[in-house]
Amino acid sequence: MRNVRSVDWLKEHLHDRKVRVIDCSFSLGDSSAGKTTYLKGHIPGAVYFDLEKDLSGHVKEHGGRHPLPNMKNFLRKIESAGIDNDTVIVAYDQEEGAFASRCWWMFRYLGHEEIFVLNGGFKAWKEEGYETETSVPDYDTKSYTPSFNEELLASLEEVERISDGEIPGILLDSRSVERYLGKEEPIDRIPGHIPGAVNIPWTEGVRRGYFLDQGSDQHFAKLDRNKTIVVYCGSGVTATPNVLSLLEAGFSDVKLYAGSYSDWVSYEHHKVETKRTSL
Repeated sequence: MRNVRSVDWLKEHLHDRKVRVIDCSFSLGDSSAGKTTYLKGHIPGAVYFDLEKDLSGHVKEHGGRHPLPNMKNFLRKIESAGIDNDTVIVAYDQEEGAFASRCWWMFRYLGHEEIFVLNGGFKAWKEEGYETETSVPDYDTKSYTPSFNEELLASLEEVERISDGEIPGILLDSRSVERYLGKEEPIDRIPGHIPGAVNIPWTEGVRRGYFLDQGSDQHFAKLDRNKTIVVYCGSGVTATPNVLSLLEAGFSDVKLYAGSYSDWVSYEHHKVETKRTSL
């Protein structure tokens, strides 16, 4: 798998000088829980990146609940973690895969190629009996030069034009079927989905924290590989495992709508649908 590494691989390379591990543990229900979990035990040498403080920016009127961070701030965080352009990075969370995938996508957006998600997360690491530690590492500051890959990011205008049928493309809603159909909406102001979007929940490609191997599952089989696929969720976090899974499945033109549904419904003039769009 091109974007994923096993716990055995990480165990073997953990002490390589070029390897840096990032703990992305987080709980959407308790924003302090991730850091607390990290301090209780993590993979040796791992630094901590917080979803809301490091991998997201300040919430505004538009941009969604987890907008992209200020890139200067993100770069300072990267450099203070001892990461430069040659670093091989492995990101993990407890098991879910979504928070580590958000980190993975952020580095891919910066143009970083050697960025991977740990398959199975911290749970898989512990199940193998591998060592953990509670100490917080301190690394020498490095210098990082980004080369932004803007093709990975879909603009609001592009989403609007695909939704209206003005340009070819597929909008892929990564949320649960219940939220997609508007049967439940615990967070955003109005239930439903972006008009024309199809639904493939991100959990179909990640089982117990493990990403499915290419070809082992057919849940993307009906998607047109010749079209741009714009992936979204509620706030731009749980869409990223679907982005990773699509790339693993051989799709190439895959973008993230970072603001996602929470950004879409922040505009009063945007319509929503509650009926399923066929693949």
